[in-house]
Amino acid sequence: MTRRTVLFAPDSFKGSLTSVQVARALAVGWSRGRPEDEIEHAPLGDGGEGSIHAIAFAGGWDWVQATVAGPLGTDVNAGWLRSDDGSRAFVELAEASGLSRVAPATHDPIRASTRGTGQLLEKAIDAGIRGIILGIGGSATTDGALGILEALGARDDGTELDLTGLDPRLADVELEIACDVSNPLLGATGAAATYGPQKGATPAQVGELDDRLRRWADRLERATGRRERDTPGAGAAGGTGFGLLTIADRFRSLVLRPGVELVMEATGFAEKLARADLVITGEGRIDEQTAFGKTALGVARRAAEAGVPCLAVGGGVTQAGIEALAAVGAVAVSVAERPQSVEEAMAAGTAPVERCGERIAGLVSIADRVGASSRS
Repeated sequence: MTRRTVLFAPDSFKGSLTSVQVARALAVGWSRGRPEDEIEHAPLGDGGEGSIHAIAFAGGWDWVQATVAGPLGTDVNAGWLRSDDGSRAFVELAEASGLSRVAPATHDPIRASTRGTGQLLEKAIDAGIRGIILGIGGSATTDGALGILEALGARDDGTELDLTGLDPRLADVELEIACDVSNPLLGATGAAATYGPQKGATPAQVGELDDRLRRWADRLERATGRRERDTPGAGAAGGTGFGLLTIADRFRSLVLRPGVELVMEATGFAEKLARADLVITGEGRIDEQTAFGKTALGVARRAAEAGVPCLAVGGGVTQAGIEALAAVGAVAVSVAERPQSVEEAMAAGTAPVERCGERIAGLVSIADRVGASSRS
């Protein structure tokens, strides 16, 4: 039987399992079916919630804990990562300002603020770090980064915005923003309309949030002389992309980049891929959204470029997702073993993922035997 090096590089199954848990579960199942294979782990993320755990798992980073403002103002304990050499930081917006920080019964999309994320950025700067990656997925907020800017020293009274107090150390900071969406700030495809309902906004509140963002954009663009409301990604994380893009001149450099690329770089994915004979990626749902830069597609593309076969497992798999992956030579496999609700699937834990890993290991072994038979 052919001995392989198998790289497990999934995203999280959001709301259920972290990418680290998914990678480990798939590897456990795989090893039952093919114990002779060498296993490597590269759990990933797209810059959204949980990406910080994938990066920490890769090694070379230390956790730093801080008490900062949560989305609704109550203090929370949030973590950020500092590289071993002290030169870089990874800050995840969801750690301080994420939707998971708010109980469903207390969702308040109007009041939710990104201030805590700004406080984490300040703490990284206070630590002497000038190279920062900021993952902005999973937010509870639709404040256009107002809270972040206030934490960095801006002052806004609802009529005029004063940026003279912005931290002057920003001029030495290189900020890379991990962003996996291309929405503008306003309108039918903007931050409020697209993502507000996920954060608990009623139809009336969506309209209010859009109006607030429009007034905020007027103030911020007037103060900076930069028009960024229509820039792809401006609507990310409730307008966090917009707010930071508009003060880009205050940084040494500021760029929005696909989140999966940044996480791959931070976790050493390329080096692990170079050693692999097979890559297994995945995410909670492989569907039409997979075609728009989600982790599974990003991994499949990199695997194709390297000439490494790729399988993608999903908690749920649709035809659109299958086709998106097939276009880059990857094959999608469903974790689901029977018809069930999303809630049932999420409650099942790692056991179905382990069994999926064992099934696909068995299929690979059959393929090995067929190949050996055809050569004889």
